[in-house]
Amino acid sequence: MFQTVSKELPVGVPVIEGAPFGLQVRIETSIRRIGRDAWDACFAGEVEGYDCLLAIEEAGIEGFSWCYITLVQDGRTIAAMPAFITDYPLETTLEDGALRRFVQRVRRYFPGLLKLKLACLGSPCTETGTPGFHPDVRAESRPALFDRLLREFQHYAGTRGCALRGVKDVPQHHALQFKAAFEQQGFAAMPGLPTAWLDIDFDTIDTYMNRLSSGTRKDMRRKLKSLADITVETRTDLGDLLPRVMALYQETRERSEWQFEALTPDYFTGILKSMKGRSFCTLYFADNTLLAANILVHDDQTLIDKFFCMDSELGRVHNLYFLSWFTNLRYCLEHGMRRYQSGQAYYENKVRLGSQLTANTMYFRHRNSVVQSLLRLVSPLLASDDFTGKSP
Repeated sequence: MFQTVSKELPVGVPVIEGAPFGLQVRIETSIRRIGRDAWDACFAGEVEGYDCLLAIEEAGIEGFSWCYITLVQDGRTIAAMPAFITDYPLETTLEDGALRRFVQRVRRYFPGLLKLKLACLGSPCTETGTPGFHPDVRAESRPALFDRLLREFQHYAGTRGCALRGVKDVPQHHALQFKAAFEQQGFAAMPGLPTAWLDIDFDTIDTYMNRLSSGTRKDMRRKLKSLADITVETRTDLGDLLPRVMALYQETRERSEWQFEALTPDYFTGILKSMKGRSFCTLYFADNTLLAANILVHDDQTLIDKFFCMDSELGRVHNLYFLSWFTNLRYCLEHGMRRYQSGQAYYENKVRLGSQLTANTMYFRHRNSVVQSLLRLVSPLLASDDFTGKSP
């Protein structure tokens, strides 16, 4: 069932030249009610727009419900953010693996321990929690609009019984731009997983390789010899390979240090179907056996690595993580793309291969001041600031 919350909000100055002062807030439980044109107008230049969020919404990811908050002026959507509600296990982002496993064992006997009902701005399946604004919105009006989005979202969270409110992975420039709103509304900050990216400002793979350290260059050339034993195939429809891809995904997820949402087959097929012409899956075979799969999305300028999964033993034997890296760089070169965004986590090799990291910040606020103080105290343990993870 769709739900709309509508409330008139006054503003001191028009946010768009010539528009009336009145603002209306709308919260929908399906992005379909907002529409592709209205949503994407606020997220110009974002790869993970309406079609990506619709695929996530319809993927049937267990334990999550979705909503979308917008501000509307004179019938036009001028600001927007996706959001979700879930029961959040706080150990999800525990830096100490042993402590995380201890909490998980204790929860077998006390299921509700360190699990809070969370309402969070952003999406668990996109790279960052970035607010969107219509291009006609004045830059000086955006902090005030974000403040209103955040306040109305907190009110909505309260009506859904969510004591814990969060904002996921806010990029550094937005964290600075909206710092006052977070502080005035009582949010605490902690480091999130940064975004790794590489500018494609080289013309050939050889030019790129020459920028790496001599040791890395030698190691990569040795690893790339594995390509002789691998068949690489690109698909936009997984067909009968979907069960094998899901088996590889599940294996990769189980050995990962970072686990939150559990993706479904409908997520993988939905991304490929909803983002036609802007998504594909690269498959890696040895002796006709599928050993790895890489889901990617893109626009004309940026390629985003959404998920790489592989057979843990044979994938390492064939150096598939590194083969996928160079396969993706070649795709960028062949299609004139200017940036390769390789996602979050497993930073050691990404930095070694020339990536830069952009900091993201997570924000949280519990409506109970005592609990909020406790969360502030333990937040260094919960912070996702270990950026040295190994490749899958």
